[in-house]
Amino acid sequence: MKKVAIVQSNYIPWIGYFDLINRVDEFILLDSVQYTTRDWRNRNKIKTAAGLSWLTIPVVHVERKQLIRDTQIATPSWSKQHFDTLRHVYARAEGWVKVDDFIGNIYHQAHALLYLSDINSLFTQQICQFLAIDTVIAADSSVIDAPEFFSASERLLQLCLKREADVYVSGPAAQNYLDVELFNRHGIEVEWMCYGPYLPYKQLYGDFVQAVSVIDMLVSLGDGAKDYFHRCV
Repeated sequence: MKKVAIVQSNYIPWIGYFDLINRVDEFILLDSVQYTTRDWRNRNKIKTAAGLSWLTIPVVHVERKQLIRDTQIATPSWSKQHFDTLRHVYARAEGWVKVDDFIGNIYHQAHALLYLSDINSLFTQQICQFLAIDTVIAADSSVIDAPEFFSASERLLQLCLKREADVYVSGPAAQNYLDVELFNRHGIEVEWMCYGPYLPYKQLYGDFVQAVSVIDMLVSLGDGAKDYFHRCV
């Protein structure tokens, strides 16, 4: 049975995001929807000696109905600043020496990108490769034409139909709006993702916190991060 998940792209997402990707056959980035401010699209949290801190990509937000895929970067200096921050915060983490070059290379590639969607897709795909997650990843606009003109449930349905999904795996927040009966009428089962609680690993700066960027797991576990989701099952 083919499982598909469809989620907006996030910047260096938390481990739950990659857990979802790992559980499906195809993962579609839903970036033909409205960009939302103060959300996960362009920022995420890391642990520091002073507590949780945001890493935020500066973007150009020009109109209320602006789509995620149309959102541009405000200044190219963000990539060096973010990597320098990560190196400063996590240099003492046990796995840092194993992932320093890997993470630095992604930020080097991201420096040349002008659109937030492209940056998020780059990080997501590169981190999946590092974690040995072989799920197919695609942008919604490459699957169906003009996805922004469908209603919320219809858009998700059309993406699933186009990819011949048997099961649509959705985050629990969608229970407030998803038309499950619409999917059932088209022979597609809806499965709700249950996130965590995730297996604690040794972090810097106090007790384990799972709701931080996946970068934290990479720098904490190094090569061992590749086995993390297998151990969580």
